Amino acid sequence: MPADRPTPRIIAIQAVALVVVCAVAILEAPQGNWNIGLLLVLFAFAAFSDLTAITTNAQIKISGSFLALVLAMVFLGGTPAAVLGVMTITIGWLRWRDAPHDLLNNLLTYATFPLVGGLAFMEVTDQAGIGAGEPMFYVLVFALFQIVLAINFAMTAGYGAYLERARFSEKLKVLPPVLPSEFASAMMAIAVAFIYHVIGIAAIALFGVVLITFQYLLGQLLLSQQRAEELELRSKQLASFQVGMLSAMLRTLDLRDQMTARHSAAVARYSRAIAQRAGYSRREEELVHIAALLHDIGKFILPDRILKANVPLTDEDWMLIKRHPQQGARVVSSLDGYGPVAEIILAHHERIDGKGYPRGLGGDDIPELSRIISVADTYDVMTARDSYRTPMSSYDAIVELRRVADKQLDAKFVEVFIELLEGKDVSFQHGEAADFEKELALESRIAETASPDGDAQGRFQVAGVSI
Repeated sequence: MPADRPTPRIIAIQAVALVVVCAVAILEAPQGNWNIGLLLVLFAFAAFSDLTAITTNAQIKISGSFLALVLAMVFLGGTPAAVLGVMTITIGWLRWRDAPHDLLNNLLTYATFPLVGGLAFMEVTDQAGIGAGEPMFYVLVFALFQIVLAINFAMTAGYGAYLERARFSEKLKVLPPVLPSEFASAMMAIAVAFIYHVIGIAAIALFGVVLITFQYLLGQLLLSQQRAEELELRSKQLASFQVGMLSAMLRTLDLRDQMTARHSAAVARYSRAIAQRAGYSRREEELVHIAALLHDIGKFILPDRILKANVPLTDEDWMLIKRHPQQGARVVSSLDGYGPVAEIILAHHERIDGKGYPRGLGGDDIPELSRIISVADTYDVMTARDSYRTPMSSYDAIVELRRVADKQLDAKFVEVFIELLEGKDVSFQHGEAADFEKELALESRIAETASPDGDAQGRFQVAGVSI
């Protein structure tokens, strides 16, 4: 179970570490460039960016204050940058109201990486004698950006992993979506550093405009991605609900009349095989398979005396039976996205000669996938072992299929199916209870809905993105 807060020991360690960082910062203060004007301008932009940051539902805070901190490390040094980091966190707390232990970790983090980065940058440039006008200077700015980014992430994500009792590797999942903006921010830091060297503090005004614009555009991008993900998630949830409801209906039909359920499974297998041999797309194969599974779902309207009894049917019984395509299509069409399935179900008892039901369609007016189901349906009714009539042999059924071709059934699909049967490419044996579950295959039909991973607590910034 994730911890609500760190133990007193961890809090004590963090507090001591913050005191040590502050002591080092004080000792190194004389080495810093205390350009108060530049420090205040950078603080103004960092504070404004943090206070106006955009927060997504994934706890991602879009803020450009990280860029201001990098510039402070480059031109002011470790201690001024650490002061700016602490001031930024303190101002940000006025909006975010982090828990005390999170505030402590944020203060430690935002004091540490600016201090370390600023001291390291100044040491390297001083020892190597590299000035702001040299190309190597800007290479070092890019390297500094990456190093302090890694320190920031390690401290914040590591703390979050500790609180959630999660692996640190799980926290790495937050990085890929913002890696492109990380590179863009590093290049932006280089550009602003160069312009500042050329024209002075006026460049910071340009930096502020670019920073705010970048923050807004990145925020809109991430919010747009978030909305798309939420829409996809809700669509999957709706699809899951719909398929689950159809599953319940099919299972209820199976409990009421196993013959009808197994017949539906057989017709689904045959129909997919015909569609595949006839050259239809994978989407159309799946469509005809689903429609075949559901083609007799309208038989819910039939009383047991019709559905189960082995007795001659009256004219009234036949009228009721002929309503089942319409009833099935009506049920299925009420589900979002199942309109094409409903159309196929509605026409699966139409005939090529126009003498079918419920609409008396004929020839090419009958949907092709409905014609495929008609062939599979007719064959299985004739050959099923659990039918109330004596089942035909496959040979006799093939003879009958050819006899009614171009009258009741589409001759093209009849021949395709016969090729499959004669080549033994259809291995389905009607009547096995397990086949119904296999053809239903609900696990593959219901889209998986992923729960969001826990993110690192605190305010880790990646290329202007604070998490």
